Amino acid sequence: MKSISTITVASDLPAALEPLRELAYNLRWTWRRQTVELFKLLDAKAFADSGQNPIAMLPLVSAGRLAEAARDESFLARMRAEVGDLHTYLDSDRWFQRTVPDTGTAGVASTPAIAYFSMEFGISPTLPIYSGGLGILAGDHLKSASDLGVPLVAIGLLYQWGYFSQSLDREGWQQENYKHNDTEKLPVEPVLGADGEQLTVSLTLPGQREVAVAIWCAQVGRIPLLLLDTDLEVNDAEAREITDRLYGGDHEHRILQEIVLGIGGVRAVAAYSEATSFPAPQVFHLNEGHAGFSGLERVGQLMARGASFAEAVAEVRAGTVFTTHTPVPAGIDRFGAEQLRQYLDADASGTSRLIPSLPVEAALALGIENGTDIFNMAHLGFRIAQRSNGVAKLHGAVSRGMFQELYPGFDVPEVPIGSVTNGVHRRTWTSDAMDDLYKKAMGDVDISSMSDWSALASLTDHDLGEARAALRADLVTMARAHVKESWLRRGADEAELAWTDHILDPEVLTIGFARRVSTYKRLTLMLQDPERLKRILLDPDRPVQIVIAGKSHPADLPGKEFLQQMVRFADQHGVRHRIAFLPDYDIRMAEVLIAGSDVWLNNPIRPEEASGTSGMKAVLNGGLTFSISDGWWDEMKDDEFGWTIPTAQVDDLAERDRTEAEALYEILENSIVPLFYERDARGLQRGWMTKVRSSLVKVGPQIVAARMVRDYVTDLYLPAARAAGAFSADPALAGEFTSWKTQVSEVWPKVSVTDVRLDGARGDTVPSGAEVTLSADVQQAGLRDADVLVEAVIGPVDADGEITDGQLIPLHRAEDGRWVARFALANPGTVGYTVRVTPQHPVLASRAELGLVTTA
Repeated sequence: MKSISTITVASDLPAALEPLRELAYNLRWTWRRQTVELFKLLDAKAFADSGQNPIAMLPLVSAGRLAEAARDESFLARMRAEVGDLHTYLDSDRWFQRTVPDTGTAGVASTPAIAYFSMEFGISPTLPIYSGGLGILAGDHLKSASDLGVPLVAIGLLYQWGYFSQSLDREGWQQENYKHNDTEKLPVEPVLGADGEQLTVSLTLPGQREVAVAIWCAQVGRIPLLLLDTDLEVNDAEAREITDRLYGGDHEHRILQEIVLGIGGVRAVAAYSEATSFPAPQVFHLNEGHAGFSGLERVGQLMARGASFAEAVAEVRAGTVFTTHTPVPAGIDRFGAEQLRQYLDADASGTSRLIPSLPVEAALALGIENGTDIFNMAHLGFRIAQRSNGVAKLHGAVSRGMFQELYPGFDVPEVPIGSVTNGVHRRTWTSDAMDDLYKKAMGDVDISSMSDWSALASLTDHDLGEARAALRADLVTMARAHVKESWLRRGADEAELAWTDHILDPEVLTIGFARRVSTYKRLTLMLQDPERLKRILLDPDRPVQIVIAGKSHPADLPGKEFLQQMVRFADQHGVRHRIAFLPDYDIRMAEVLIAGSDVWLNNPIRPEEASGTSGMKAVLNGGLTFSISDGWWDEMKDDEFGWTIPTAQVDDLAERDRTEAEALYEILENSIVPLFYERDARGLQRGWMTKVRSSLVKVGPQIVAARMVRDYVTDLYLPAARAAGAFSADPALAGEFTSWKTQVSEVWPKVSVTDVRLDGARGDTVPSGAEVTLSADVQQAGLRDADVLVEAVIGPVDADGEITDGQLIPLHRAEDGRWVARFALANPGTVGYTVRVTPQHPVLASRAELGLVTTA
């Protein structure tokens, strides 16, 4: 009989159990085992059926079970203990409060707040607003900022459909499926204003079209994550779809999403701070260029209060941090300037209607690529932020080369782009089995705050082997279920899938490979010689198995072709028990796959990997690294705790892939496989576990997100807060600095260096270790000594006479008016030298900021 309609039957939570709602709505439970165990104790089946989502779970628990739990003093005691622990966590002083001085200087508040903008946040599958590495990194940043007590508010978008779930068709081609996000089942709550209504901010799009943006909040431990939503009845149909899908739509759609994130985000933070006790942020951190419009909004706000454009830019730059994650130009958002002109919507005076008081053409100039009509969001990020960084040491170096054109006259090493190497949140990504070993060796403490993990060296081969075997078995169990489910969705009959119950083997060396499937990550490098790979997989005495996962962007056809090629190989009857592709990679799958892999494989095209973090998560679980020298591994690689695939120095791309694949096979066959299967008389993997312990002890402390966030605080946030505070403390500073920049720029063409002399040399030779005097006349064009930095540049020269790896030695003004420095040249060899002048001012963070330099 056909139903005429449906209703939802849900249980009401008894008053005694109301604290469970508080635990469910704070996402700290995602990294606290005890809270998860509490929900499972209430109703394990409901927890599983809800997708491990406590908010969706509670209505599924029967009224009888809820009543029973409300009378169970043991359960209530555990619940109260968890709530008490959460309150202590939220209210107690942590690293930031103990580290940052109570009394600020130069106008800096004692606890300067940070606003962190990102297009995606990967915190939990229960909040599906992420696609991959950028979002997972942002989620781990929030979790670690919470653990450290950093006063941070995050801003993102609440997508109606999020990112796609992945399936395969019969031919192995990726299929994208979207599921609507029901806010009643998400860990988000509306941010309410004084009137009790949900807070909204508005944007004025061309044609005087008003778009309302609602503000939701997901609480991530101590960190409020504000999520912006345009799916409101007051908006027209087109506006309601702005926040529909992550990375969906065309350029126009992307611009609208980035306007909402950046401009709407700044307005949302202000509204949130006014409605709550959260302090107004002094520092704005842009996680990628997607939020670059936030800087333009802040410039417009300062101009509305009377600042000039130059003064406003100077003040905004002082308090802005920009992180670039992209080592290739193709990964950067670039829009036609005319498109942005339309959205900035100038009135008759040239002032934007979208951002009142902002001059449109001056604002566009901050992002225009030289000599083009292309607006580059990364260029905007660098020009609107005084401090910027890449996400690994190598990536910082690559970024300095990519963006050197923004700092004319300066060599690549002096481009002011630093690096903070990514990290991962230890409590999120460490399996229970390995976490128990951490506690056994180091006690029940948060070792993320510790730089010395040497106590893990005490873990025995037996303990490590037992944990690793259990994790590998969990991975095999999960993989079998996912492969079977995938084949059912591909149209297979269950009767023909008995083989899926026996794929993989919990005793076999297991290699994991999971990440976004894009061409530079080279998913199919291992298929360069498929017959050789088959021999490795099917070796009768020392077999290897590989578990693979990853999504390709819906518009990335080459990536999809790579994925299909891999799936077709894994479908082959002869190898499908040794290699498996698991569709729909997400956080929950990653937790098992990363933990269960003995070796984590990473073979991108060097240096196109910004950082990568999946391999870091494997390390925390006792996995070993097998990687190209790229991203984070480039700065930590060591044969003591991993294997490095050599990079082929050839121009031919096909030859490069062939050579590097050959090295991959060679290392796997001759180093990794023999070591894994080597056993002593007791059956223990002595050599393998020695390598595991070295990896845990030496790599572990360097790859936790707590280290990463501490680096951001000390190297970027606090300096930015001091710089921003200086403008707040001295209202005249912006005007004075702007006037100074104007004066310097006008007279700089007249600044020159002449009559450079090197005294102490014997002709063209200087004795090693002898002291010499370098002096020069500097025509300063009316600039004060304090306005200029005069330096000697000394170092080896290349074939073109260019100084490489130059050492900078400051010169000082002597009594005779010349600029002088005395120093010794210790290293024998031919060196070149020159003298240069750059502007200097207390507000400048780098000598390269103004792009002004004069050399002899």
